[in-house]
Amino acid sequence: MRRDIYESPLNTRYASYEMQHIFSDQVKFETYRKLWANLAKAESELGLNITQDQVDELFDHIEDIDFSKAEEFEKELRHDVMAHIKTYGLVAKKAKGIIHLGATSCFVTDNTDLIVMREAMKLVAKKLAVLINNLLNFSNEYKTLPTLGYTHFQPAQLVTVGKRATLWAYDFLLDIEEIENRIQKLKFRSIKGTTGTQASFMDLFEDDEEKVKKLEKKLLDAFDFKESVLVSGQTYTRKIDSQILSVLSQIAQSAHKMTNDLRILQSLKEIEEPFESTQVGSSAMAYKRNPMRCERISSLSKFVINNAQNPAMVHATQWFERTLDDSANKRITTAESFLAIDAILEIAINITKSLVVNEKVIEKHVREELPFMATENILMESVKAGGDRQILHEKIRRYSMEASKRVKKEGLSNNLIDLLKNDKDFNITEDELDEILNPNKYIGRCKSQVEEFIKIAKDKIKNYDTNYEVSLNV
Repeated sequence: MRRDIYESPLNTRYASYEMQHIFSDQVKFETYRKLWANLAKAESELGLNITQDQVDELFDHIEDIDFSKAEEFEKELRHDVMAHIKTYGLVAKKAKGIIHLGATSCFVTDNTDLIVMREAMKLVAKKLAVLINNLLNFSNEYKTLPTLGYTHFQPAQLVTVGKRATLWAYDFLLDIEEIENRIQKLKFRSIKGTTGTQASFMDLFEDDEEKVKKLEKKLLDAFDFKESVLVSGQTYTRKIDSQILSVLSQIAQSAHKMTNDLRILQSLKEIEEPFESTQVGSSAMAYKRNPMRCERISSLSKFVINNAQNPAMVHATQWFERTLDDSANKRITTAESFLAIDAILEIAINITKSLVVNEKVIEKHVREELPFMATENILMESVKAGGDRQILHEKIRRYSMEASKRVKKEGLSNNLIDLLKNDKDFNITEDELDEILNPNKYIGRCKSQVEEFIKIAKDKIKNYDTNYEVSLNV
């Protein structure tokens, strides 16, 4: 690692090798060469004066890229695509005269971007499936463990730990459906020419439109795309980039929401992210167990959510058939958004595989609040036993205020149940009261909802291999 220049933390600290490799120069320029080789092959098959020897030579030199030579050419030519055409020609000498025949730069740049983004989305989908599976396993394990539900971060009705986790999983399930949709519907730019008219290919094939269409079909098949964009200028519409980064933003939103919840739960000491035996929580406060992994996800998520504005602005400000003010922005925002999402998913997979649930703390918090939640049930049972509903309602109101003051002002335990037990007007036995205070009576359909959700969600990710170990030091 160089220490005398800036290097992106996305490479040095966060993203996996897999995602970094997808956006590497090696993959990028190998894809350029695959495009040029397959273009020549298709043109030859459709009757242009290109020999099999030339085609074979192009395919034989896909990987041996002389990046130093390409840099020399680019300094001279001030054009990166032409620099790589000339570099390719140095090793494919028989074919150098037909490389890029009929094409414009966007034939390689745009098609490569689409191929690379498709591979990156497939990796994101794979890791999303692993994350979802982790959350489903966690939900199943804790589907019946009652915990305080919160609205407005105020104690509300009880839920279960597992039911809450399905809320996080469902967000990610919606995300994986979106990214699968983007992969499935992604279209190739293919051969559109300098302004999208395919005029150069019409010229090559002497105005034979059918041959131009066949050329496009051959390239679609070669790169496993079902369709090309219906129309284009020189570039495919930059709305596609905006759509893809919008999906990444949605994943980041889901991750941010989940980790915010987990950070609050860790503060409440109910659920904690993994903490290694030698891990240091604070340089000053040695006792601390900071939720640093969740915080890292929240931090990276903000970056991705903000980054999604870049392709939106780029698309909105493109002029007519093409301007070049997209290029520098696109190089940075697309790759870095994918690298950041990759890091987010790696960390989230690590966290959700080993969440620590402090059941006794959760039970304590439930016991503290449940008496207030149970008052309506206590009232109804007491009325059934012959009590006056209006008198008992007023007593519960006053006892609740007294118990609340004891908790909030004096820092003591909630004694509401003791107050009710000692009031003979309630005419309810201690056993009956204990039964009313069983937390499982207040979780509704949580268990069934979790089981039903898991069945549907597992089916949606069944084609993914969810046996995955993160590669990062998270």
